[in-house]
Amino acid sequence: MKSWIRAGVSAAIVLGAGAGVVMAQSSGPSSSSPFSGLFGGKGGNASSPVDVDFSIRGGDDELLPQIRATSLLVSAQDEARVTGQDMLAAARGDYARILGVLYDNGYFSALIDITLDGTEAATIAPLDAPKLVRKVVVQVDPGPRFRYSRAEIAPVAPGTELPSEYHTGAIARTSDMKGAATAAVSGWRDVGHAKADVAETRIIADHATNKIDSRILLAPGPELRFGKLTIRGEKRMDPRRLRKIAGFPEGEKFDPEKLEDVRKRLRRSGVFSAITLTEADYIGPGNTLDVDLLVVEQKLRRLGAGFEYSNTDGLALTAYWINRNLFRGGERLRVDAGVSDIGGDTGRDYNLGVRIDRPATITADTTGYVLAQVVSEQEEDYDLKSGTFGLGFTWLPSDELTADVALQYRALRVDDDSGQTDFRLFALPASVTWDKRDDQNDAKRGYWLSGGVTPFVGLQDETGSGAQITAEGRAYYSFGQDDRFTLAGRARLGTVAGPDIQETPRDYLFWSGGGGTVRGHSYESLGVEVIQGPDGPVKTGGMSIVTLTAETRIQVREKIGLAIFADAGRVWEDSTWSGASGWQAGAGAGIRYKTPIGPLRFDLATPVGGGDGDDGGVQVYIGLGQAF
Repeated sequence: MKSWIRAGVSAAIVLGAGAGVVMAQSSGPSSSSPFSGLFGGKGGNASSPVDVDFSIRGGDDELLPQIRATSLLVSAQDEARVTGQDMLAAARGDYARILGVLYDNGYFSALIDITLDGTEAATIAPLDAPKLVRKVVVQVDPGPRFRYSRAEIAPVAPGTELPSEYHTGAIARTSDMKGAATAAVSGWRDVGHAKADVAETRIIADHATNKIDSRILLAPGPELRFGKLTIRGEKRMDPRRLRKIAGFPEGEKFDPEKLEDVRKRLRRSGVFSAITLTEADYIGPGNTLDVDLLVVEQKLRRLGAGFEYSNTDGLALTAYWINRNLFRGGERLRVDAGVSDIGGDTGRDYNLGVRIDRPATITADTTGYVLAQVVSEQEEDYDLKSGTFGLGFTWLPSDELTADVALQYRALRVDDDSGQTDFRLFALPASVTWDKRDDQNDAKRGYWLSGGVTPFVGLQDETGSGAQITAEGRAYYSFGQDDRFTLAGRARLGTVAGPDIQETPRDYLFWSGGGGTVRGHSYESLGVEVIQGPDGPVKTGGMSIVTLTAETRIQVREKIGLAIFADAGRVWEDSTWSGASGWQAGAGAGIRYKTPIGPLRFDLATPVGGGDGDDGGVQVYIGLGQAF
């Protein structure tokens, strides 16, 4: 006995609107159907009391895994839901699921036979399910593959890119029809027609010629402008400030990217854990479209910490505390504290900083901030104490581009072999960063570029005037199965133009050595000796620097990876990479362990050239996150 199931792709469901016609057959031939040239496979649960066997007629090797992946019978077997009622329900549901797979591969004249112990599942009433099922056989004859005799969609907005597979003569797949309709609707929305939709679909299968006639008619609707924004869900947040942070473009032509910008601004504020923007169902007066905003606020406060360890520099601990909505306007208060060189070769270093960020200052994409920071560093060749107070602005026009400028007052006191030197200055640090990495915590592809210039004006004779200039680039490339291998590179350079080295604030000078520059050499082990002290030249940072890093990362297992790296650095006495110089190089290897917040890093490195000859041996570095 054959059970014929008349079925078809519902164009209304697949494409979004309208009526569609597809004449195809999904049937269940009896278990005695002549299936020749079969390839198949059994269920994946060897311990199951039910044997589920799949077979496909023909030579399409891609069908079987796709059918198994969508099959309710396979899911029921894997989850040990193998009663007769479970098997019957899964089998009856699989007719439509398998048919959907076949339609998506261009087969519109298929025969599907699912038997439970030899009885066609479609003939068994739901209330007559057997108590026990021993063997399930799924046999599929996909029939001939259909191609488009016509693949038409209109009208299409200028600049719309339709799927290349949707054209006359190509294999007719339901996914391509749906993709074409989706792309066409998106194209109209991109030019302001927010209510564009599929008005009608007509999809006809000709079984005599194995052809599909596909015609999709669009209704673009009128060009719309943004109407009003309604806000719901805020509790501590001032609604007026929330609107300013959102930067909703009321009155402007509808653009889905502008709506996404609203979502990004709210997310960047850090105040909200959930943001939902919903377009109104109906067009408002004057061809306007209102939008509803529903937000859920995050917990008000957050505490975090981090660490890094080197066998020469000791342990470094950092911690921060955040208040996300200090004055009910999205202001973020962040307090940072750190102590480093715990157990290292020099005295301990301390830092404490307080910063308040206010989003939507001047413009919706501009964050204003004030900061205050004090630092105490005790290094082998000098002691430094500094204080900085500043006012600045960060511009975030997109997720990739960041620009920052600030006005700072800085006071520094340096004690070294030349005596005590005080610096007082105004600085105007400015930087631009372009981040095209695929993952900020563990990049596999892309690049990261940054450039900065810090003009400064000395306020007393000991402090000169000039500018510090820096640039850095990082690049990532992955290959192999699942991007198993990653090549990463970093280049950094910097110079100070204007003052003499003795008039330059010491933390504007450049050192090489340590985890951030050349691993394998001691922290800040490479500098210059230009400034004369009572007992001879005093070691300081140089006026120019270049560092290079190359790293190969290999993912050995899902959570475990290896890294092999080489670093090199050169420091010059004078500006613009001139004058006497010294260099150093290091190499090593490490282990990476993936965690939810980034890879845990354990590196071993040793000098391979240059340096002062006093920093040999193996250096150990432990931290959270990749080296760069």
